Amino acid sequence: MALIDAPLGKTSDYPDRYSPELLFPVPRDDNRRRIGLEDGRWPWFGEDLWQAWELSWLRPNGVPAVAWAEIRVPAASAALIESKSLKLYLNSLNQATFSSVDQLMEVIEGDLSSASGAAVRVTLHSVDQTSEALGRPEGYVLIDDEPVDSVSYQYCPEALAAKGGSVVTERLCSHLLKSNCPVTGQPDWGTLLVEYTGPKVEHSGLLKYVVGFRQQQDFHEHCVETIFTDIMTQCRPDQLTVCARYTRRGGLDINPWRSTSAGEAPSGRLIRQ
Repeated sequence: MALIDAPLGKTSDYPDRYSPELLFPVPRDDNRRRIGLEDGRWPWFGEDLWQAWELSWLRPNGVPAVAWAEIRVPAASAALIESKSLKLYLNSLNQATFSSVDQLMEVIEGDLSSASGAAVRVTLHSVDQTSEALGRPEGYVLIDDEPVDSVSYQYCPEALAAKGGSVVTERLCSHLLKSNCPVTGQPDWGTLLVEYTGPKVEHSGLLKYVVGFRQQQDFHEHCVETIFTDIMTQCRPDQLTVCARYTRRGGLDINPWRSTSAGEAPSGRLIRQ
């Protein structure tokens, strides 16, 4: 299926029955070839962490239940899940009956794994639990007020640079990440988190680079893989982790995470999520 066939940007009927066929996979290979990764191997570990805040189903006695879900799609999967199709799929569960939370998680995991081509993990959380939203994670330095000599609103990997000399470890944050949906053109807002060990990255250059995504049209996952690849190419760190935490749309937020080290995207949410 071509991207033009995706439900994104189209008027859609919301299903009143369980409909796993609504899930629309988007192959990852095209974007990875575009950023120069031709051999089917990627220089990162990672996953796409979806947080779904509008999840409901029916218990055996007919009384509805609600929860919010963490959905972890491996970056090694053949396809990402297009966001509107995921929203429509989750809404198709509203009038479906499940015997237990475990059964519901098993069904969602099976459907998303089949669509993406890799084992997806799903965890459900009670909406009655409190959680603290952060402006930025502890230990991250905000770069948004760094001085810049000029600003471009076009993609500019050449803005990235690292100083020679001693090796440092830093955690950097920018709330100024904005890109646009490649189908609808709608703005996508996010916070970029970069942790690295290596030659010191010039903060003003990184800020200019982030601002350069302002008119970029691409999926969230593709933006993060591009940022990871550009920093590795231009700054040559020994270790690198890049995460973008995007604001919620349609009851979903996505947090792609790519790293030179194995692990998983951190849980939790930021103040805009």
